[in-house]
Amino acid sequence: MSLSNSAARSSAQRTVAILGGGLSGAAVAWHLARSNAGGALKIVVVEPRDELGAGLAYGTADPAHRLNVPQSKMALDPDDPEDFQRWLASPAAPALAAGSQLADGRVFAQREAFGAYVAARLAPQLAAHRISHIRARAVSAQRTGQTHRIGLDDGSSLEADILVLALSHPAPALPAEYAAIGQDPRLVADAFAPDALDAVEPSARVLVLGSGLTAADVVASLHARRHSGPILLSSRHGRLSQGHGPTQAETAADYSADPCRTALGLLRRVRRDLAADAARGLTWHALFDRLRAQGPIIWAALPLAERRRFLRHLRGLWDVHRFRIAPQTATVLAQLTASGQLSQLAGRALSVTRKPDAIEITLQRRHGRDAVTLSVDHVVLATGPAHARVTETNPLLRQMASAGTIRADALRLGLATAATGEAIGPDGQPDPTVFVAGPLARGTIGELMGVPEVTGWAKTLATRIARTLSPLATASGEKVA
Repeated sequence: MSLSNSAARSSAQRTVAILGGGLSGAAVAWHLARSNAGGALKIVVVEPRDELGAGLAYGTADPAHRLNVPQSKMALDPDDPEDFQRWLASPAAPALAAGSQLADGRVFAQREAFGAYVAARLAPQLAAHRISHIRARAVSAQRTGQTHRIGLDDGSSLEADILVLALSHPAPALPAEYAAIGQDPRLVADAFAPDALDAVEPSARVLVLGSGLTAADVVASLHARRHSGPILLSSRHGRLSQGHGPTQAETAADYSADPCRTALGLLRRVRRDLAADAARGLTWHALFDRLRAQGPIIWAALPLAERRRFLRHLRGLWDVHRFRIAPQTATVLAQLTASGQLSQLAGRALSVTRKPDAIEITLQRRHGRDAVTLSVDHVVLATGPAHARVTETNPLLRQMASAGTIRADALRLGLATAATGEAIGPDGQPDPTVFVAGPLARGTIGELMGVPEVTGWAKTLATRIARTLSPLATASGEKVA
């Protein structure tokens, strides 16, 4: 069965197929539908979930999984940053999870609420048939002349002029040292599965692999379930995601006028600016907010070799200061640490042994010669998405890479992408009919994990796609801005 073919397609209408309907894909579709190009385009989102917009990040129903930024800093439209805040206060929004609003008025809502907001904003476009939602998963994409034929997991196919790759985060990769428990039911490999922690008894000894945002979510979920057993966070460097700072003035630092050309130069400049801010009574949060806002300029100025140095030496420090946890989650972690229930160990596993009544793990402490052996009842994988192997682990991307349509980027952060969003194939040339949305483009674009960056990039792509198709549509008698 074919959902679309050359004979049936209107000569005046071009099809944009967005593969993936989480935030990235939904945002591209929404911006395309609202542009003047909407009438000249058939916008199709291929996404197996029932609703568009939630994806992995905002599809969790666990109220302990909170947004990590306040409501005033998230919106589908970067030109209307207060839209989510207004919607959240409307009758259409779900009730806030207990404790969501702080004394200062900031709201750190459950993540599910943001997914519902995006779905609500797309609903009118879907109802008006300006966006179509195909509930299936794309498994292949083959070029057929000037178009692409997309194979779906239900056996049908779709033909499109433009592809937008807006796929979900890849699953985390189990560290090689833990291969012995890869098939053990005591391993929780998907921390965000609805029933992920159901088998964990309240008194169980739990080892969480990772110490970032996912690990914090796991601890918050266990706490909400009244878990009483010991919890150990283990990661190579032992860095914990930081919390939010006070309301304060902006930093005077500016990295846009004369961006640094080396990772070391950037580090030295950041240290100087942190010292200057401290003298003004500012915390480090102000400077890192500026770094985030100017991230694309900073990243673009670094040559490939310097980007590699940044990732090798500074990425860990950047991540824990950039990706902050909600104050409510920070409070839970602090309370459990103070009580002794939650502890942390920086190091690596020397051995992992399956036993009938436990998993025995020997860990080598970082910067230490001593090792510690412990027995746990469950291991929870919380190391974050494994983007390095995305063209191997994702079936669609694996097929497209084999076909020579795409390739992994040199930094192994996602897909090789031009600065204007087109996917780059093995020949090094950008493909004007394939675009990369969301975090998979960050090797070129830089910071693309937060909502403002994802929606801003989605709007940029929508504008670029409309302009790409403009000559085609104009030739057919359609006006496209």
